[in-house]
Amino acid sequence: MAIQRKQYTTEVGGKTLTIEISSLAEQANGAVLAKYGETVVLVTAVMGASEGNFDYVPLKVDYEERFYAAGKVIGSRYVRREGRPSEDAILSARLVDRVIRPLFDERIRREMQVVATVLAFDEENDPDFVGLAAASMAIGISDILWNGPASGVRVGKIGDQLVINPTSSQIRQSDCVFEIFAAGPKGKISMIELGGKEADEKDILEACAIAQKEIDKLVSFQEKIIKENGKKKTDLKLFEVDAELKTAAEKFLEGKLEGAIYKPNKLEYNEAMSKLRAEYIANLSENEKFDERSANFVWEDAVNSIVQKNILEQEKRPDGRKLNQVRNLNGEVGLFERTHGSGIFIRGNTQTLAVTTLAAPGAEQFIETMEITGKRRFMLHYNFPPYSVGETGTFRGPGRREIGHGALAEKALRPLIPPQEQFPYTIRVVAETLSSNGSSSMATVCASTLSLMDAGVPLEKPAAGIAMGIVVSGDGKYKILTDIQGPEDFYGGMDFKVAGTKDGVTAVQLDVKVEGLTYEMIEKTLAQAKEARLGILDFMAGILAAPREKLSVYAPTIIQLQINPDKIGAVIGSGGKVINGLIEKYGLGSIDIEEDGRVFISGTDIEKANAALEEIKALTREYKVGEIIEGSVIKILDFGAIVDLGGGRDGMIHVSELKNGFVKTVNEVVKVGDFVRAKIIRVDADGHIGLSLKQLQ
Repeated sequence: MAIQRKQYTTEVGGKTLTIEISSLAEQANGAVLAKYGETVVLVTAVMGASEGNFDYVPLKVDYEERFYAAGKVIGSRYVRREGRPSEDAILSARLVDRVIRPLFDERIRREMQVVATVLAFDEENDPDFVGLAAASMAIGISDILWNGPASGVRVGKIGDQLVINPTSSQIRQSDCVFEIFAAGPKGKISMIELGGKEADEKDILEACAIAQKEIDKLVSFQEKIIKENGKKKTDLKLFEVDAELKTAAEKFLEGKLEGAIYKPNKLEYNEAMSKLRAEYIANLSENEKFDERSANFVWEDAVNSIVQKNILEQEKRPDGRKLNQVRNLNGEVGLFERTHGSGIFIRGNTQTLAVTTLAAPGAEQFIETMEITGKRRFMLHYNFPPYSVGETGTFRGPGRREIGHGALAEKALRPLIPPQEQFPYTIRVVAETLSSNGSSSMATVCASTLSLMDAGVPLEKPAAGIAMGIVVSGDGKYKILTDIQGPEDFYGGMDFKVAGTKDGVTAVQLDVKVEGLTYEMIEKTLAQAKEARLGILDFMAGILAAPREKLSVYAPTIIQLQINPDKIGAVIGSGGKVINGLIEKYGLGSIDIEEDGRVFISGTDIEKANAALEEIKALTREYKVGEIIEGSVIKILDFGAIVDLGGGRDGMIHVSELKNGFVKTVNEVVKVGDFVRAKIIRVDADGHIGLSLKQLQ
């Protein structure tokens, strides 16, 4: 029996988006196949059969890359199947999650899972746009309770033009100033992901306005499909607090919370809140209706109400700062002798230590995913150990949060990293969050900038980052907060991170807990963030104003050379014999050769590295007829003499080219060990070189 299909189409950015509803994945609560160009994504939405014992909305979003989607067979030598999700897949899952999560009722306690599987990828149309559209549709037509639909588009500034859903090739162009993915429900933007080369805030706002129009069109398109195909929503048992327990809890907390919340720093805040919470739980536990989940819910709701009310009505923040005030700043560089570069940046109770390591080009990370096969020479890795928030825990591989924060900071700094031609090193920065109280990712941008400059990396410009928050009332009134910390992040309405230089924005990431932001909210946030960023950059300039002129004595020396790609084989030698011999002979760290003929010699001894350089030059030297060379005679033959030209090359002087007139024996003219000057008279295709002494006479 043929698969029954319903297809709906709309145009986005001059290309057709197709939404297909069929019997595929029919056991899921909702399933949609979306196509854009030749990129195809299947998204399923599934909900559990009953409520679970959760204190939160149990939603999980997975993004599954399939190598077949891009026509690839990759993996290890022995395992040719997909394993753990790549960092790109994790970031794509986070992108979808950040758009759909705020639209679920916070009282839902049934497990839900949204899975996006990329079935085909055409290399030009990014699957994130397709996956988000399909995810919204899959939930929308399902019986899962949700306040969507939502949608998103990518806008790129290519040259002077703002382009909707630019292709991957357009984004890679040198004149691409920035790309932004903006998403949300109708009339609001709830998620932003931006990377750029010092983008102007006005251009970002214009791109958001364009994106909002496209989002509204796509949401209207989805609403029609949902009206025609949507299932009746399940009557869920939403989490509710017993009225008697709620009254008792609120009565106990009345007049006590403010004294615990309003503290100058996190340590005092934690101590006061922990003490009050223990008393609160002990008091409520005597109530026969006591339920710990209910007690927690009332506690969080009460704290949230006080924090937001005082900010909206009195502009009163938990630590007493003004709305646009950054916490106290501190920082240092050059903390350790053995590392190549280090910097620590402190903002209030948030502390981030960044350490930079420089290595040879061969230390680049090789990336092989569904979307990308290539190398990465600049890496930034973010760590968030449990002690940074005063907790115990296990140390495993990076989680989604660590990967997301590291990717954001790397995105902020990548446009400022010098090209390999100017600075041939592989660069790795590791950011250790030593203490966290809001925006450790933006502290990572600042600490990493200091660390890179301390290492002598010639950054185009320093960069800094700041996290902005918002509190919104039921009637739409709002306040923008600069440099949000713990309570403002947890109980506030957004986490709007902006990083960049004095001249423009290099990265933005927006997450919200409210339905979304208006154009005016985004405009005010960007303006307030710029003011804070410039102040932080001034502070950082007082610590280290420019990259150090000299690298650490412990960093490798790298010398680069351009050779004819046809000569690469001569440097490598049979089975790597020549190149490995040079590394051993001169005690080098490595010799790396690119396909275009770039050679990088890495070592700790500059004199030995230069000696290897000269030998490679000799190995790859291209001799020309008429050129005068010098060398020692290394062998006498009956019919001529062999001259060492260096670098493993030699040339032959035929007996007829030794001198004018008759030559009885070669030894009459030259002997082994003689140093001679000769003229090149022949260069054969196989590399044999003919020399002449006679023609110099």
